[in-house]
Amino acid sequence: MGLVAVTAAGRRHARILADAWPDARLVDADSAADALREAWTRCDGIVAFLATGAVVRILAPLLGDKRTDPAVVVVDEAARHAVALLGGHAGGANALAADVGALLDAAPVVTTATDAVGLPGLDTLGWPVEGAVAAVSRAILDGEPVALIADATWPLPALPENVRPADGSGEAGYRLLVTDRVVPLDGRTAVLRPPSLVAGVGASRGVPAAEVRGLLDRVLAEAGLSPASLRHLASADVKADEAGIRATADAVRVPLVTWSAAELAAVDVPNPSEVVRAAVGTPSVAEAAALLGGDAELLVPKTATAMATVAVARHTPRGRLAVVGLGPGAPDLRTPRAVAELRRAAVVVGLDQYVDQVRDVLRPGTRVLASGLGAEEERARAAVAEAAAGHAVALIGSGDAGVYAMASPALEYADERIDVVGVPGVTAALAAGALLGAPLGHDHAYLSLSDLHTPWEVIVRRVTAAAEGDFVALLYNPRSRARDWQLPEALRILAAHRPPDTPVGVVRNASRDGERVHLATLATLDPAMVDMYSVVVVGSSRTRVVAGRMVTPRGYRWRE
Repeated sequence: MGLVAVTAAGRRHARILADAWPDARLVDADSAADALREAWTRCDGIVAFLATGAVVRILAPLLGDKRTDPAVVVVDEAARHAVALLGGHAGGANALAADVGALLDAAPVVTTATDAVGLPGLDTLGWPVEGAVAAVSRAILDGEPVALIADATWPLPALPENVRPADGSGEAGYRLLVTDRVVPLDGRTAVLRPPSLVAGVGASRGVPAAEVRGLLDRVLAEAGLSPASLRHLASADVKADEAGIRATADAVRVPLVTWSAAELAAVDVPNPSEVVRAAVGTPSVAEAAALLGGDAELLVPKTATAMATVAVARHTPRGRLAVVGLGPGAPDLRTPRAVAELRRAAVVVGLDQYVDQVRDVLRPGTRVLASGLGAEEERARAAVAEAAAGHAVALIGSGDAGVYAMASPALEYADERIDVVGVPGVTAALAAGALLGAPLGHDHAYLSLSDLHTPWEVIVRRVTAAAEGDFVALLYNPRSRARDWQLPEALRILAAHRPPDTPVGVVRNASRDGERVHLATLATLDPAMVDMYSVVVVGSSRTRVVAGRMVTPRGYRWRE
């Protein structure tokens, strides 16, 4: 990241970025123009603390291709605005402007049409795209009908209502194709290349890279398949260090995945070879490697040259399930990754009140499946079913989705047809701890007092163990209208193992409207003030109150 500044104020702002980003540095040169030109040739991104017009005049002769030019953000002298000047979403300038704005308290200025109105750019979906990208993007923005034609259901993000599956009417219009096949292009068709193809590669030791690449290109071309849809090359473990295969994978910019001889030998292939079995321990390398790793169909049987063999398989799309923790409630405690996953999803599943919290960040066309309290199992099953059907799904929960939330019930049903992405969130316990002070400074235990799914005798054993171990105890689901006796009983167990003046904190609606923080002790806490919107933090025997804040010492020697 190159930082270009010539004034004292600009250098002061640049130092803030340099301190925050290890890969950012101030570019020194005799002039701003020289510094910009040097940064252009050496950096992936540039933040220039200069006038926009000056940057435009200096960089205009250097412009090449938006896919390879560095991202450029311009910041004014007072650091009021961070303007995404070049690189937009494709080059990362829009995201860079947001990052700069967050550090300098500047307003990011984004003029990319799709980003400005919340639509996904066709070149931001993570797949290669070709054809009339600008024309189809403009049609999407203008609300014109765009026919979506896909070979299969792929986990695309939400698309606006004017992008709909083709109805077979054959009417002329704009088209968005999702296919791995080579198709004729025109001025009204854009093609997204899904990662559907795996090329299995076998080779003799010392095979030239040119021979592997030439065979791969020929096989794909003869089958009418696009190399842009290659997911990876695949081979046997014994070929993991084969230079010719590795160089080919690097040249086509895909990973090389290798399998053991036993894994390859277990795959039923149409053209096994006893010669290959004798050499590497499996009757097939190319065909078996192409088929491994999912539900696949062999499109091109093994084809050989003197030293190389290639086979190609098409793999069935895998659905995508993102399990997203939204944090305790405040939008600024929601992680950027959580927001990105919500905008990546075509289907969002969650409790109705949590869905309401994030409607403003969902893309137009997002399908929402919301339900009320008590429907956790149904939500988990619905999210998995949507992902298994090939969609991009976000299953949302408060706090961290893996802590007393939706991750565990959902992943009980998710199988190998689904790619699962976990997005951690700020838990209610962490939010409560921050409000109380530092009660979690030493060992602590999370405990749920809800006996709806866990027998009370089991909960008693766990609370007793935490009490005997002198853990700080974080009590989730502490008390409701129907369960009003469990909290007093848990406090009684804890009080048997620590003094009555042990600090106890209660935080209700952490980071949300109606937030309330109450500090008491084991002897003075009134359980009646606690409800299901509360987290109760019971200190250990070492927890103290310092200046009105709960503190559990870590035990560092310098404290002595």
